[in-house]
Amino acid sequence: MMTKKITDENVEKVRELIESNDKIVIVTHLSPDGDALGASLGLYHFLDAIEKDVNVVVPNAFPAFLSWASGSKEIVFFDKYPEFAAQLIEDAELIFCLDFNILKRLGDMSAFVEKSSAEKVLIDHHLHPDDFCRVVISHPEVSSTGELIFRLICRMGAFDMINKHCAENIYMGMMTDTGAFVYNSNDPDVYFIISQLLGKGIDKDQIYRRVYCDYSENRVRLTGFAVTERMKIYPEYKTAVIYLSLEDLKNHRYKNGDTEGIVNIPLSIHDIVFSVFIREDKDKIKLSFRSVGNFPANLPATEHFGGGGHLNAAGGDFQGSLADAVKRIEEILPLYKHFLSDSGT
Repeated sequence: MMTKKITDENVEKVRELIESNDKIVIVTHLSPDGDALGASLGLYHFLDAIEKDVNVVVPNAFPAFLSWASGSKEIVFFDKYPEFAAQLIEDAELIFCLDFNILKRLGDMSAFVEKSSAEKVLIDHHLHPDDFCRVVISHPEVSSTGELIFRLICRMGAFDMINKHCAENIYMGMMTDTGAFVYNSNDPDVYFIISQLLGKGIDKDQIYRRVYCDYSENRVRLTGFAVTERMKIYPEYKTAVIYLSLEDLKNHRYKNGDTEGIVNIPLSIHDIVFSVFIREDKDKIKLSFRSVGNFPANLPATEHFGGGGHLNAAGGDFQGSLADAVKRIEEILPLYKHFLSDSGT
């Protein structure tokens, strides 16, 4: 049995909203990752199974290695079909906002969701959600939004309506947002849920291979280059920093998603507890933070890079040059040195 996370009141509110509305749209954040996509498609398959008119609308493309996910070909991309996507949002009676806590994470799509007259439900596990939905299901202590989707469906008494396609996507969300269950995954409930998803006929080993073992040659070469040529180690802070410029990406024929997972690699180095990956984009610098033990990766993300996240996984942005971003990391590392004694390594 699972411990209860979602309140009875929220469960009943969502049940009533689903029962009383037929046109439903699911939205998630810019550059959807495995959890955003898995949670959205998991909910999509559930709502489709109970014969709702449901669409998934996302701001832009997700990584190619997630395109195997059942239902992914039905997703509407706002950046490719803005008028059609906007019309779906406008016509919706109910909108589920998944895996984000503030509207700006929808990019250009945010204005359409904000002005929509549809009832809105937020389901997310990030800290400090904004107040833009009638129902807010926010649980930062939970491994993933995919897990929350499973919990919600079960609490509504609809476990039997979870089919294999729904279960595969929920599992993908849980797996990817825990780094294949190596962080944010000590709750025994996580493994109870996995057992229930396995009972739906999913092949967890195949899902792992599809996500983590189906890379292009260019991606593998880019990863090797990043580690050998663009990694800096700061032993006194038990920290590693990897950085990639636009030129680096171009030289390796970068495609969306090719840098996924690079931030985790330095954590396999003995005595490294904090890893930062810095990637130059066209209009800003993107930073990803990972840690092990009790070292708070989310603190530098929140306090210095306008981002946020969880204890061991977070992200943020920087306005300036790639070199300045690396320098900024170097400047702030001393501020967090005192956490090293509690890092559990």
